[in-house]
Amino acid sequence: MKAKFSWMMTVAAALLALTAFSYGQAGTEVKKAAEDTGKATDTAAEKTAHATKKAAVKTGEGTEKAADKTGKATEKVAKKTGEGTEKAADKTGDATKTAAKDTGKGVKKGAKAVGHGVKKSAKKTEEVAK
Repeated sequence: MKAKFSWMMTVAAALLALTAFSYGQAGTEVKKAAEDTGKATDTAAEKTAHATKKAAVKTGEGTEKAADKTGKATEKVAKKTGEGTEKAADKTGDATKTAAKDTGKGVKKGAKAVGHGVKKSAKKTEEVAK
């Protein structure tokens, strides 16, 4: 019986060792898979960061070009507005000058007519007074 018990203990110990070895292998495989996943994650993160940096640079360049174009367009519009304002001021000045001349002529005619009327009235008043 002692031999049978020893043999059973040997078989049990072998099975226990085999089970421990199997769990150890599974742990090694899980560890290796986790390491591989970590490496793949690092690689993906690096590529994403690189792509994001490139996109940011291109966005910055595009924004700078748009700002330059906007500045140039604004400068052109301001220049044309200034030229238009200058022309309008010249025309306003000419129109004001013409209006002043016309007003002066009208005032002169009006004063002459009033003077003539006053003179006529004075003569009539003189005749009536005699």
